[in-house]
Amino acid sequence: MPQSREIRLAARPTGEPVPSDFALATTVLPDTPAAGQILVRNTWMSVDPYMRGRMDDVPSYIPPFELGAPLEGGAVGVVVASAAPDVPVGATVSHFAGWREYAVLDAAAVTVVDTGIAPASAYLGPLGTTGLTAYAALTRTAPVKEGDVVFVSAAAGAVGSVAGQVARALGASRVIGSAGGPAKTKKLLDTFGYDAAIDYRQGDLADQLAEAAPDGIDVYLDNVGGDHLQAAIGALRPQARVALVGAISTYNDTTPAPGPDNLFHAAKQEATLRGMLVTSHLDLFPEWIGRAAGMLADGTLRTEETVVDGIERAPEAFLGVLRGANTGKMLVRLDGEAKR
Repeated sequence: MPQSREIRLAARPTGEPVPSDFALATTVLPDTPAAGQILVRNTWMSVDPYMRGRMDDVPSYIPPFELGAPLEGGAVGVVVASAAPDVPVGATVSHFAGWREYAVLDAAAVTVVDTGIAPASAYLGPLGTTGLTAYAALTRTAPVKEGDVVFVSAAAGAVGSVAGQVARALGASRVIGSAGGPAKTKKLLDTFGYDAAIDYRQGDLADQLAEAAPDGIDVYLDNVGGDHLQAAIGALRPQARVALVGAISTYNDTTPAPGPDNLFHAAKQEATLRGMLVTSHLDLFPEWIGRAAGMLADGTLRTEETVVDGIERAPEAFLGVLRGANTGKMLVRLDGEAKR
């Protein structure tokens, strides 16, 4: 019978996760899938900051991971056995059973993807929920208008590297991004099309934002929270819009982080601060993929991947995301055959 390696949650982290919070295990798969099911050999899997919250046993918008069970998340793979007529052997599919080399899935739980328009890995990045997050945030949650000044935090990350280019395509007159370190800020300017790049490790963030946007900002896409949200609120212009997408600066906190102390400035500016979950915008997927595929083809959407090889290194890749080790999308490449 085929075997597959997977990563399980061994312990619930306190603060920043450590390698011992994860366990590599081997599981036995059925010889053939049941009626309506498929067997997928995963080729790529995603690690994302939101997964840190699922490691805590607390109520949230998505159930916590179970102790001793495999983690889950976005993945792309090839169908190697099928008992579902609509999903043939050889098809490339995206699904949510990552953190393992092989997955047995109901056909209804996968989406067949077109690798003719983009590589399979793109369906975990710009053509996946990462790209959709940027698009939905800037078209629905904090819509960009012609001539707007837009600020994006974690701008060299998976969402941020797409968001700046989406903002430009939507008519922004100036796009400003923040990132950590000179290599990433250079990447914002040279690759991802930002007009100005702030290195949050160098000097006061609010002062740097005031220099980059002396007349203030109209839209802020928040991936970080904390001091970035404070600085952005202080720079809001009248009728500004803020998309609260993530708060990675707080994910490992063991006590609640203090909130911004300048919220009344948002009230004075009649600004809107709105939370955003990508799962509420999945209806935009066809629209976004159609638009993004064209942008990838003509070079107006440029992306990067940070790749780690092997299921055994998936925890390392995840910890790297939390520490900002990635430029663009962090992915784990899985290329092993099933052990028989």
